[in-house]
Amino acid sequence: MKNFIFISPNFPANYWKFCRELKNDGFNVLGIGDCPYDNLSLELKNSLNEYYKVSSLEDYGAVFRAVAFFTFKYGKIDFLESNNEYWLERDARLRTEFNITTGFHIKDMKRVKYKSEMKKSYKKAGIKVARHYLVKTLAGCKKFIKEVGYPVIVKPDNGVGAEATYKLKNDTDLLDFLAKKPQGYIMEEYLNAVVNSYDAIVDFEGNPVFETGLVEMGDLMDIVNSNDNSCYYYLNEPLDDVRDAGRRTLKAFGVKNRFVHFEFFRLLKDQHIGRKGEVVALEVNMRPAGGCSPDMMNYANSTDVYKIWADTIAYGKTNVKPQEKFYCAYAGRRNGKPFLYSEQNIVDRYKPYIKQIWHVPDALSGCMGNLSFIANFKTKKEMTDFFDEVTKEI
Repeated sequence: MKNFIFISPNFPANYWKFCRELKNDGFNVLGIGDCPYDNLSLELKNSLNEYYKVSSLEDYGAVFRAVAFFTFKYGKIDFLESNNEYWLERDARLRTEFNITTGFHIKDMKRVKYKSEMKKSYKKAGIKVARHYLVKTLAGCKKFIKEVGYPVIVKPDNGVGAEATYKLKNDTDLLDFLAKKPQGYIMEEYLNAVVNSYDAIVDFEGNPVFETGLVEMGDLMDIVNSNDNSCYYYLNEPLDDVRDAGRRTLKAFGVKNRFVHFEFFRLLKDQHIGRKGEVVALEVNMRPAGGCSPDMMNYANSTDVYKIWADTIAYGKTNVKPQEKFYCAYAGRRNGKPFLYSEQNIVDRYKPYIKQIWHVPDALSGCMGNLSFIANFKTKKEMTDFFDEVTKEI
């Protein structure tokens, strides 16, 4: 029996389903987390062979000792994953130190975690990237801005999504930003675009066994910074140009044996980088899209990505095939806004379509809103009407 350590199996709350399917496929599933065992859901408890509680997952020594304990008790660890961006570097360090060969190691982290380094592999894939400057001096910033013009985007070179990301519109914004003495920031030319993603489960040979993708309805950075509602949807399969870019990116990064979420920009107008409608690089995420996204992939494709992922880990393939196809819509509301329709109004109006109502954890609410409605629709028109009604204000 192969041993699989799952780090933080209780967060996000739906990740117990990954553990369930691993156990169903014959793995010895060993959880490590800082949540007390009694507070774990019954579903998660039933999906684990054993759970090791640490005082804090931030304490590397404690997590190291947990992995060592499982190694002593069960033998060599075959897989270690969290499927979580926050722990990606921690996972890689543990794999390196315990010689777990099925996944990224410390040496791989720079090219998959740092936005400036990702650009090299994107270029290798033949995908255009935004011009950039690693923030060091005011003079350097001004030189770059003279080349690309305002506005520019600044964000952590090693960061997640739109976290701590800002649009600088003029010299005053630039000076205010630099006054904070930011460390490890990248500055990029501003692209008028929306996010299209390529989401895939990849086998040991680097071939996708499942593919889908989302489309953002607005600028995620603006959503986070202005505390706006969050709307996006999952397609039942990627758009052709996004699929092509996604597959080339898989090869350029040498991705194998993973669930990935690659983000691209689709340009809304002609710019220096390319023509309107063209797909260009944004960033790679070597884990599933966050929060309820795996469930949305299931709804859009009438499938089970948790089982597809576990089967691919266990056997290198799966017999699970997508069935009926839908647009799966996510409408995330912000607390405190004067919405025209109450939660109950929305439920009454869209009851046949709603798949899930989700009170978003604080850790994810910055980009996903506080209360979300997830619903399936056969047509794009039905979906856009849904977005309009859920977010309409008095």
